[in-house]
Amino acid sequence: MPETDSLGIGFVGAGFITETFHAETLRGIRDAHAAGIYNPTREKAERVADSLREAGCGDPSVAASVVDLTSNPDVDALWITSPNHVRVETVRQVVDTVESGADLTGIAIEKPLARTVAEAREIVDLVEDAGLAHAYLENQVYMPGVEKVRSLLWDGAEATGRPYLARAAEEHAGPHSAWFWDGERQGGGVLSDMMCHSHKLTKHLLEPPDDEDASDGDAIDGGGDGGDAAGGDLTPLAVTCDVSTLKWTREEYADQLADEFDVDYRSAPAEDYARATVFYETDDGEVVVGEATTSWCFVGSGLRLTVELLGPEYSGNINTLDSGTDVFFSSDVDDESGYVVEKQQAGQGQMPVVPDEVTTYGYLAQNRHVVDAFRAGEHASEDLHDGLEVVELCMASYMAAERGERVVFDEADLADYVPEPARGDFDPSPEGLVGENR
Repeated sequence: MPETDSLGIGFVGAGFITETFHAETLRGIRDAHAAGIYNPTREKAERVADSLREAGCGDPSVAASVVDLTSNPDVDALWITSPNHVRVETVRQVVDTVESGADLTGIAIEKPLARTVAEAREIVDLVEDAGLAHAYLENQVYMPGVEKVRSLLWDGAEATGRPYLARAAEEHAGPHSAWFWDGERQGGGVLSDMMCHSHKLTKHLLEPPDDEDASDGDAIDGGGDGGDAAGGDLTPLAVTCDVSTLKWTREEYADQLADEFDVDYRSAPAEDYARATVFYETDDGEVVVGEATTSWCFVGSGLRLTVELLGPEYSGNINTLDSGTDVFFSSDVDDESGYVVEKQQAGQGQMPVVPDEVTTYGYLAQNRHVVDAFRAGEHASEDLHDGLEVVELCMASYMAAERGERVVFDEADLADYVPEPARGDFDPSPEGLVGENR
């Protein structure tokens, strides 16, 4: 499309991530507007469309199907945020429609790219065979705090040596929708849902900044050769991992999941806690380490992201709940407070506030960059190959936890691997943790 034209975005999915973050970013993006929305529950799509019109962010139509949305001549690019278990079928429908004549510039897909490596590779192949520009929507690498810490510490590394340890933790009290709690539909538990963020973020921090990060992507060459475009100078060597279910298999909480989401965590649990370590080799033959911790059993003020980067003579850290802004409600306030921070648990007392979540969490910078890349006919700096690499790291993590041993990345057969929670074989009991199969 000509660079002078505003990019018409079509949203496939109108759930929490679209309504709260992606749609909201359009208030701050000059060269894009909402052109259409599809969601299986039409009322959700209509609600998001109404809010976008009221904000002056376009006049999106509500489509009856993925095919109708893709065929809409006002839609130049798709942001796919639909649930994991329909991700591959959604992309197939989009590509079939494009191959039947629909004029689409690009496709951006929310994390995680897929539930398995096989699904992720199919998505990459489908999109590249169709000749579409593509983006992997990983917001945390675009967080302003992350980019500032990364640039400052790598500047200091010129005198003392590159960073050698990155840590990332993401914790909250659990997902918003029922399908996230279903190991088969989601692809696992908290590791699949949230460690995809942390694996990508630690690798991003451990790699030297490049002038093309968050600027120009790769030009489209008619579909590409399907090679590894993830880039960087780190090669995964080995992965260790532990997973457990600490909260949600307890009787009262299993009852809560059954009542609220119709999910049976007694007979089909997934992990609500995961910790993994990835060992990387640099181009210079050094070893650097990325540590990731994720949890659905953190009870606090809300979503907490903590990040650290350490090197020979320096360190940096981020905690999104240290926002510098707080509110307090006394016990005399009968009603719970309104929306303060994502995944908030408190209704009274002192609570941190994140004044501008779409900026703090990186969504605004991410979507600005993807819009610019698509308008220029290029892949985003984080493209679907990055999404595939993250799925590989997550599957290696699950495999290491299942085997109870360090997994050598190049020797792991990840192509058809399905994690224990997605297979329905996960046993978080003491016997499952230390039994014969561990």
